[in-house]
Amino acid sequence: QVHLVESGGGLVQPGGSLRLSCAASGFTLDHYAMGWFRQAPGKEREGVVCISSGDGSTYYADSVKGRFTISRDNAKNTVYLQMDSLKPEDTAVYYCAADRAHMIGYCSPLIPDYWGQGTQVTVSS
Repeated sequence: QVHLVESGGGLVQPGGSLRLSCAASGFTLDHYAMGWFRQAPGKEREGVVCISSGDGSTYYADSVKGRFTISRDNAKNTVYLQMDSLKPEDTAVYYCAADRAHMIGYCSPLIPDYWGQGTQVTVSS
């Protein structure tokens, strides 16, 4: 049974950093496309960054390019999201997701088969 558990969210000041983790179980991480998504109050869920299975090619939303970095530790079956230079507009619930496809096309939240429960990230002074 596929299971995803996010951790690492919290409250951080603007300009600060956080690292989110997504521990996967029930499948081999390297065989699935993975992604981080977020949903702010009153807004639709959006793709933040996605990484393909195998070669690890990535797709970043323009709003986070140069500030966020996705990585994957296959030995630990865990995906990370390093978030730097955080802004108040990054405040949202962040979700980890997985899909059997090679890549989550356009990092669309309509595609993934499996989702974690989410972790809250609040950027505020």
